[in-house]
This record gives sequence, C-alpha cells and structure tokens, in this order.
Amino acid sequence: MKNSIIKTSFLSLAIAVTGFTSCSGDDDQLDDDTSGDDTLVINVEQSNFTGVTVTTVPCTLSDGTLTDCFQITTGSIPTDHQVGPWCPDNIADGADGGGIWLESGQVYDVDGAFVQNMATFYNDPTWLMYDANGDIFVTDNEQDCINAANPNVGAQYENFCVECLPSYITGLEQTWTIPITPVLQQTATLFATGPGGPPGGNSAPSTRGIALNGIEFSAPAPVDNILGAYTLAPFDDAGGHINVNQGYHYHAATGFSTEIAQSDGHAPLIGYALDGHGIYAMTNVDGTTATDLDALRGHTDDTRGYHYHVDAAGNNNFINGLQGAYAN
Repeated sequence: MKNSIIKTSFLSLAIAVTGFTSCSGDDDQLDDDTSGDDTLVINVEQSNFTGVTVTTVPCTLSDGTLTDCFQITTGSIPTDHQVGPWCPDNIADGADGGGIWLESGQVYDVDGAFVQNMATFYNDPTWLMYDANGDIFVTDNEQDCINAANPNVGAQYENFCVECLPSYITGLEQTWTIPITPVLQQTATLFATGPGGPPGGNSAPSTRGIALNGIEFSAPAPVDNILGAYTLAPFDDAGGHINVNQGYHYHAATGFSTEIAQSDGHAPLIGYALDGHGIYAMTNVDGTTATDLDALRGHTDDTRGYHYHVDAAGNNNFINGLQGAYAN
C-alpha cells in the first residue's frame, strides 16, 4: 500500500476512543479583500483532468450568472489507482487485508486487530464482528450491500462489515458541472447542517468537489448512523468506498489520486470545488500547512488566486463551504 497517510494501529492506542468528532465550519463571511474586484481568478484547466470526458456547456450559476461550464462525465471507478480492499476476512489479517477508518481526527487501519478490539475501542460490548474461528462477518453480495447501507438497516446486519464491490456499479456514470471561470461571492455558501456543516448552514450542494480523476469529494460519511447500527463501512486506503447510487466516492484525501505539483513548493492541486476554485492538498512540500485559512478552508495567493486546502484525512471532511457561485 502507498504510505501517504499517517495511520494509527489499534494496538498503539493508549486510551480507548468513545465517540466520533467531525469537523464543522463557522458561519463566517470572508474578509472583503478575498472577494474584491482585484482578486486573482484562475480558470479551471481542462487538461488537469484525467480519465474523464470534458465538454463545454452553457450554464447558470447560483447567483444568476450566465456563463460556460465544464461538464465532466466519468465512470464510477477511478482510472489512476486501484480501489479496495475494505473489510478484512479474519481477525488475523494484517493492514493489507482491509482499508481504513476515520475517527476523531485519526486514520486507523481496519486490520484484523481493529475489528477484534472494537468493543474496547468504542467501549461497548455489543461489538462482536467475528465468529469463533475469527472469521469476520462481511456483506458478500449486492443485495446485502444495499440493505446494510440503508439508514434503517435491519438487525440482521448488526455486527457486519459493509463492503460494496466495483462489480455492483458496472455501467454507472456520474456527471459534474463546474464554472470554467470562478465567480467569487461577497457571502460564502456554507454547507448544510449536518456532518461537516455548521449550524444554520444553507442549501448548498452536498458534494464538495471532484478529484482530477473525476471522482466525487463527498460530504462527510454519516458515521453516527453507521456505528449506531453496529455496522462498519470502511474506506480503502485512498479514502473511498462504494454505494450503488454514488458509485465510488471519497470521504478523505489521502494522496492516492492524481496530483499536480506546484513549482513553488505549495501543496499540489488535487481537484476542484463545485464553484471552480482549486482544491489543494493540506500540506506543502516542506511539511507545513497554511495558517491563514478562512472558515471554508480557503485563502488567496498571487499564483493560484482564491483556493482551498483539504482538511486532515481523519476529520472525514474536505472543505466547509463555497466562496464562489456554483452551477445550478
């Protein structure tokens, strides 16, 4: 596996985690100089995308602007990295046998030891996701995947590891529309109330953006619902998993998808938000992170104009809102 994220083994944990903490933005307006007329605006660059079909279409943005957008159509599986695995088969399996879990700002390997020790990890003896032979209960067909992913999951799936496979979404396509030229707004569009969204959030789209490989940067995974049903739906090492409606989608940026390096040592470009502003990795080449990010996780420089930096992978979050108008 590519060693691009810091993962924590259960066995190295000193204190058991008892709850999930998600990142949320603040209901703040950005500084006036961010959305002023002199702010550098960088167009979306079509050649930055890989493994997708890009066409130019007329579009209307959320502020009424009539403009041109890129329409990006992609299959539901990335072409630039492998997907899976998600659930290990047995409690003896190592890290290569499973994916990752995002919990309280940390990234954990979902190996056999993690599954074996979930009752301790969550301080709840109900967790017992394996049999007397150590074999882990895993959904093994498409219907089980659909049933176990239902918000009202039945008791028969309690203590199952939910694994939806690429073969379940053959032929599924996704289409995203983003403005070629971003249009900054005086007031930010905050994501709706819920995981990763601030209180009082509005009706912004739930999708945060798209990676350069065309895969969705999704809203935070509903981990409270998942764990509340005594199920586990791991992400692969790339931060993604599958459901039959969305296809494969990311809940964290872990460095597996296509990146475009910046000549000045700035964090690489990894995708675009739905308002057309670039989304960059969290960390610069020298290991530093930006200290002047606004409530949306954005800021401005003289090379990239206004742009975002993704949240830490363990926070189950990308960005907290949109500073630009987005395609209706």
